[in-house]
Amino acid sequence: MQEHPVLNPHEMDAAIRQLGERIFERHGTGPLAMVGIQTRGVTLAERLETVLMEKGVDLLHGTLDISLYRDDLSNLAALPHVKGSEIPFEVEDATILLCDDVLFTGRTIRAAMNVLLDYGRPNRIELAVLVDRGHRELPIAATYTGIEVQTAKEDYLRVHFQETDGSDQVIHYAQEGS
Repeated sequence: MQEHPVLNPHEMDAAIRQLGERIFERHGTGPLAMVGIQTRGVTLAERLETVLMEKGVDLLHGTLDISLYRDDLSNLAALPHVKGSEIPFEVEDATILLCDDVLFTGRTIRAAMNVLLDYGRPNRIELAVLVDRGHRELPIAATYTGIEVQTAKEDYLRVHFQETDGSDQVIHYAQEGS
């Protein structure tokens, strides 16, 4: 596989700040509930919360673990590591901003919406992603996107956050000849 850097730490910070600005433009000071999808969606949500709190936005926050809602659970070799969901606020009629690092087929987001709906019926669900790499299998689109990256379907895109991986960067791993 060929490794191609997509975002360095400075570019990641700029993309996240830009996402925060666009969310603020739409929602003002809120209220808004930020929900990160385990694991790196949680980190993105926390970083966006920092940007929005600097602007005085009224935020609630939570985390979702979609491990048991995956539609490919029977195909996995090992049982998933369940981290648990934490939604310490009323989902009913809330405006939810769902956060994830990469949007690919849309299946992760579908599973996350299923988990959220188990907690209640929100007024609105919006989606913020750092990277959209295309290749959707379901009719799902991000409301807010940091960057779009063209990839082959068999390529791999990895977001690294300082908090989870020891560095901030986005790497595109392309098949030879892609």
